[in-house]
Amino acid sequence: MAAPDLPPDIEWHNVDRPLSLRDLAGRVVLLSFLTFTCSNCMRLAPDLRRLEERHPGLVTVEVHHSGFESAAVAGNFREAVRRAGLERPVAIDRDRRLWEAFGVRDWPTFVLIDPVGNVVGKTAAEGLYGRLNPKIEQMAAEFGEQGLLERERLPSGTAPETARETSLYRPGKVAADNPGMRLFISDTGHNRIVVADPKGKILETIGTGAAGNADGSFHEAAFYLPEGLEFDEEAGILYVADAGNHTIRRVSWTEREVATIAGTGLAALSSGGPGTGTALNAPRDLALLGGHLYVAMAGANQIWRMDLATYEVEPYAGSGRKGLVDGPLGKAAFIGPAGIATDGEALYIADSGASAIRRIKRGMVETRIGHSPDDFGDLDTIAGMAHINRPMGVAYSDGSLYIADSGNNKIKHLDLATGWVLTRAGDGERGYRDGLSGDARLSGPGGLADLRGLWYIADTGNDTVRVYDPVRHVVSTLTLWK
Repeated sequence: MAAPDLPPDIEWHNVDRPLSLRDLAGRVVLLSFLTFTCSNCMRLAPDLRRLEERHPGLVTVEVHHSGFESAAVAGNFREAVRRAGLERPVAIDRDRRLWEAFGVRDWPTFVLIDPVGNVVGKTAAEGLYGRLNPKIEQMAAEFGEQGLLERERLPSGTAPETARETSLYRPGKVAADNPGMRLFISDTGHNRIVVADPKGKILETIGTGAAGNADGSFHEAAFYLPEGLEFDEEAGILYVADAGNHTIRRVSWTEREVATIAGTGLAALSSGGPGTGTALNAPRDLALLGGHLYVAMAGANQIWRMDLATYEVEPYAGSGRKGLVDGPLGKAAFIGPAGIATDGEALYIADSGASAIRRIKRGMVETRIGHSPDDFGDLDTIAGMAHINRPMGVAYSDGSLYIADSGNNKIKHLDLATGWVLTRAGDGERGYRDGLSGDARLSGPGGLADLRGLWYIADTGNDTVRVYDPVRHVVSTLTLWK
């Protein structure tokens, strides 16, 4: 089927003129229908990157519709593109003409077009690279033999938008150094770690900002979609769950260097072994307890741990099967655990895919909040009856858990003594608004950390860090500056 042409009057970024299928003749084209505020879209970014690296002639065009974006993004797409650090062409389909022409209903959806302008197929599920790479290889061979394939990269004719030094894009997690009064921010979309003081002054940036997988000094190292952070105050070491690279990184302030201590750089299921010789699968968050670094291994649906004396890694809890199943460590089941914290004795897991909070204690996994993967919602009451929606982060402080209830755009509080669950910040509507905590608006918060009594929130969908003051009951925005 011949692909509909690209409308000439839509808004474009990262190209010097509107593109048409005639401009793209001889190239394999991948239309990516997604949004800047979609967490699933970001999780597919590594697959897109692998396809583009393997096939330099591939042209990926991102197609965004303003009606599916947050107000902040829809009001300034140029800034959104800048924050994302995108180099590929970006089309803003305000009237959904492309969405309708290609029959796209949900995001993320990907449409593959061959070098003569025919639609080859459409897909929307996970495992993008594994499904599309064989098709692109086949088309490259077929059209290459006919002399109809362009193998060089598409010249843009303009410099891509670049991120400002003090901007964030899709910050995933935060961690705190209370003695040193420092905040660590995983600037996930910019592939770097930002270190700031409590007032927002940037003290350090770690990583080049370009997607990569390189060890070295703070300014030479490269990350790819880093998320979970855990700071060891005694050792002065920051551990990073480098989710896009499927590795664990060690940031030493004494040596001012970044080193990989676990993972091979490729996602795979494994049974454990030496740190850098063992493949990991989408590590999302970290927690230190008793000489071990515990890992929320979302891609494996398990909790792993690393012995910090030997750097050996192994599965710790979860059979690997998807499910909300309690019981002994090896028989329990998780669904994409995204957050992990400890009270010094037990581990608490934000089991995102199950919309649950789980506890691991004395060799058993127990559900504190949650009912079934399909039974989610927004209900504050006693923990056994409460409902949350896709929690992405969890943190412990003074007998309580604080939960980044991402699907409900709220921060919730679980009193571990009484079992009561209450909303502390956010009115439940996705948006951006400071003020009294019950009236404030968040957008898919991903993680949070307590720094001297204030809660710093990675407000992922708003590309910011927010500050919740539990004494004054207000939410404000942390403005980063140099």
